[in-house]
This record gives sequence, C-alpha cells and structure tokens, in this order.
Amino acid sequence: MSVAGGEILVPGTAGSGPALVLTAPISFWGGVDPASGRVIDTHHPMCGEMLAGKVVLMPTSRGSCTGSGVLLELVLNGHAPAALVFRGEEDILTLGALIAGRMFDRPLPVLHLSADDYDRLAGATFARIAPGAVQADGLGIALTPLEPGALDLTAADRAFLDGAHGPAAALAMEVTVAMAVAQGAARLTDVTRAHIDGCIYASPANLTFAERMAGMGARVRVPTTMNAISVDYAHWRRQGVPAAFGGPAARLADAYVRMGARPTFTCAPYTLEDPPSRDEPIAWAESNAVVYANSVLGARTVKHPDFLDLCIALTGRAPLSGVYLDAPRTARRVIAVDLPQGHDDALWPMLGWLAGRLSPDRIPLLTGLEATRPTPDDLKAFCAAFATTSAAPMLHIAGITPEAAGTVAPDADTVRVGAADLAAVWRGFNAAGDGEVDLVAFGSPHFSLAECRALAERLAGHRRHSGTTAIVTLARHAEAAGRRDGTIAALEAAGVTVVPDLCWCSISEPVFPPSARTVMTNSGKYAHYGPGLSGRSVRFGSLADCVAAAVSGKAPATLPDWLS
Repeated sequence: MSVAGGEILVPGTAGSGPALVLTAPISFWGGVDPASGRVIDTHHPMCGEMLAGKVVLMPTSRGSCTGSGVLLELVLNGHAPAALVFRGEEDILTLGALIAGRMFDRPLPVLHLSADDYDRLAGATFARIAPGAVQADGLGIALTPLEPGALDLTAADRAFLDGAHGPAAALAMEVTVAMAVAQGAARLTDVTRAHIDGCIYASPANLTFAERMAGMGARVRVPTTMNAISVDYAHWRRQGVPAAFGGPAARLADAYVRMGARPTFTCAPYTLEDPPSRDEPIAWAESNAVVYANSVLGARTVKHPDFLDLCIALTGRAPLSGVYLDAPRTARRVIAVDLPQGHDDALWPMLGWLAGRLSPDRIPLLTGLEATRPTPDDLKAFCAAFATTSAAPMLHIAGITPEAAGTVAPDADTVRVGAADLAAVWRGFNAAGDGEVDLVAFGSPHFSLAECRALAERLAGHRRHSGTTAIVTLARHAEAAGRRDGTIAALEAAGVTVVPDLCWCSISEPVFPPSARTVMTNSGKYAHYGPGLSGRSVRFGSLADCVAAAVSGKAPATLPDWLS
C-alpha cells in the first residue's frame, strides 16, 4: 500500500505527546513490558525507552502475533502510546488498537504515512493528532480515513455483519472487514482451518477479550487448533503455580475450548497428525507456525494477529491479501550463504535469526544451502528464529523449500553472509553470564518426538548436574507418544523435567526455577526473547552443547570449532 500524505488505519480521539522514533521494528510481545510500556528487548537499539504517552513512530512491527494483546493491555491499563505511526504495512498493532476501540471504547490512533511524510515527522520533538491532520513543530500532514466501499462482500459476508449468526460473529466480521480495508484487500477468502495464538496469558487483556467473546455465544466455524498456553493445564496447582496466575491462564484456555477450539496446546501445530497441504488457505497466528506453514509446507496464511485469529475462525473468512496471493510470495532479497564446513545443528537457528535481521521487511531467498539436508526440526528452528527478527511471513531456501525455484523478483538485491557473520550472532547470543548454567531450556518451539529421542540418546548413561535443571516443553501429542515408546521415561531417568502445554515463551515461576540466573538453550527464538521475558542471562549452543551444559553445569567458553 502506498500513500500520499497519510491514512488513518484506526481512528482515535485527538492525542498528543513527545515524538519517539524507534529506529528498528519491534515485537511488542517479548519486546515491550505490558505493565509499563518500557522496551525490554535486550537486542533492540532502544531497550529501556518508555513508550507510554508518546507518539511512537516505527517502520513496522515484527515478531510475535501476540503484540496485539500487549497493546490492548497497555491501552486498558493506561500505559499505551498516545498514537502509533507506521511507514510500512503493519497488522499486529493495528489490530490491537482496533479491538481497543471497537470492543472497549478506548480508541488509539494508528496512522500510515508516506515515506517522505514519515521522515518529516521523524524530525519533530512533539506531535499532535488532530482531526484530519498530524501537527508537529510547524508541520502539518493531511490524513485521509480509510473507506470500506471498495471491498467486495458476498451476501454471506453481509449476513454476518447483519447479525444472522449472532453478535459475536457480527463483531468478528466487522473486525475482519476493517482489517481487509486496512490491508487493501479487494475481497475476503475462505479458509479451511485456524490456529489460535491468543490463548497465551500474556496479559489480563487476553482473558478479557476471550471471555467477552465466549459470553456473546461465539463458536468457531472451521477446525481450530490452539497454541501453547501459559500453564501445564492438568498439573499447574501441583507445580505450585500461584492461583492468581494459574487460574486466569486456565480460564483463558477454557474460554477458547468453549468456543469450539481443540485443546492441542502447541506452538508447533505443523507437527500435528494432519498438517496443511500445499496451497491450502489457512488462518494461523503464532509467528513461527506462520513462517513454517508458508515456507516449508507451501500452505498460505498471512501472519494474523491475536484476536483476528478468532475473528476469522468464527466466520471462516479472511482478507484476501498478502501471501494468500501469488505475487507477494516473491523473494525481494537474496541472501547468499557461504556455508561453513563442519557445521552442526546450531547453524539453523543462528542463520534464521541472521536472515531475519538482513531481511526485516521482505521475503528472502537463501542460496548456498542446496547441499545440506535439514530435518523438519532444523527448519522449525530456522523459521522460529527468522520470525523473531523479521516481519516477513515466509522465506525461501533454494533446493529445500517448495516454492524456491523461480521466486526472485527482478529488482531483488543480494547480500552475502558467512562464518564471520554467524560468529557475531553466536557472540551476541552468548554475551551474558559467567559460564555457570543453572537451567537448560529445550523446546522453543515445542520439542518434537524426534527431538526428544535425540536428546534421550545424547543423555544415555548420563544424568544432569545436581545444580542444573533441564526442562523440555512439548505438545500433548508428542508427550503421549514419548510415554508410549519409553522416550519420556529415559529423559526423566536422566533428571530432565518434561512439561506439556506451555512453552518457554509463556513459562513462569516456579516452573521456571526462581533460583536460576543463567539459562542455556539451543533455540534462537528463546536466545532472543529469553533475556527480556525472564530477566536472566541466556547462553546459546547446539543440542550437544546444551546436553554438555546440563551434565556439567557449564556453558562452552569459546566459539564452536566450525566457527573458529
């Protein structure tokens, strides 16, 4: 979408405040404290800045779909920005602001400016959102409201809007239509299934939204799976989780189950028994799952924000925009990889994280990996790490992913990466801590059965260090299979704690050991988000490195041999 001047993506009451320019995109979930509005992403150049009460300019958002819930919580608790101003396309925070206005009568202005006007406003110290204009330091930028008239709705769509399927479905269609207009969609499209990300108890706002929709009689119309939740549903009381947290987290899961969603409780829905097929139109939230579905499976889904995931599940209709269409799936940047010899499994999360940094706002094609044979779990780790640093909903890997051939746009540019770049990522992931490891974190995203077996094999004949806790988070279906074949018993015999339903992005004390100060992980996603979410130092390494840390209580002190 290109604009001359500015467009009002979400109308709001006139707001004003100091202008704050975020020099890089940010994920509000894991990057912004939902209680205060402070930037907590330790990898972000503006970590520590307060967003509350400011007119916040940023190129776009990135990362987690749960950012919409974080923004809604900030609006409801009075710590939201005064307004949000974007230069590029943005859905996640836009949706959060839309829900704040439509469901809670707490409007927050969201604007999209042309590149030139964005740059002009970025030089201001104070900005005011007035009716029809942004005013700042003698500057005036005209604003135009979005008009829904160009959207071609079917009779069935209009029946939803008219309340034929109840008030919850009417609201869901209203929100879906508003997002379709903001995205420039010409019409809506059917989807075959949905995946709910908003079941993570990231803040009280998630529960408020879900229980209000359930109370309005909401019921999903397409098969709908659920993301990891914030507690081990069956055991959180026994684990000592405080009722003040465990109760609302369980109620949130219950609300979505009442609306007809399956309690799959996994952030890796592509590991379920019936993954989507190529070109299948689906509606998934959870950033790693979206990137994996588009890139590895060849299915089609926009990275839907939390709350919009439910709206689409209630109607079976999504805006026909973005990577639902052919042209937007084209690669606009080539990342040429000089592959280090002798690499191990740590290559994939590090390279995914780096690829996202190098392609924060566009789909890349990676070359130079054609001779590798990544497993599905390698690609899972790659996609999850990529999704933390890029807003793009997919990527291509030449010779590996199904749509890579002939996918490069004529105007695509090329960047090269090699061992030195990956070594810099390793150093960045391992900058904190003194080498002592109190906790080893496996399962971000959820460990598959194959990963559990690989971990059990490496631990055979060993037991974790007495001062180091090792925890695997995984989906219910993987745990059940692992208990049937003895894998979970082998892990538990080695001193590993196995926890279903929740994941590292939603874990809380005391399941997360309160005494732990340094965490080791083989996940690029958790190496990125972990410091801000947990307040602990985080170290990173391969699966073998993490096993060695679990057994010895110490992290490797030097680069792996293949990067030295």
